[in-house]
Amino acid sequence: MTTTLSSKGQVVLPQLARSRLGLVTGTKFDCEITGESILLKPRMPKPSAPVYVKDKISGLRVAKGTKRETKVTSAMVRELLAEFP
Repeated sequence: MTTTLSSKGQVVLPQLARSRLGLVTGTKFDCEITGESILLKPRMPKPSAPVYVKDKISGLRVAKGTKRETKVTSAMVRELLAEFP
């Protein structure tokens, strides 16, 4: 995953990273500098395990309360599969 630093010093975290960690708007981070790297750690406990239900439209298992705000693209699927063992 790659992202870019803006002129205001802002970095956008990729959707895949945000969804994997359950990050939401307003999440606070601890920032550590380690050698040549920056480490961001979210200051929130991981959310509890989701409850899965069957999606009425697709028939797939989805987390209860999941909204269809973002369409799944081929690029997102390829990125997920690239990390699959």
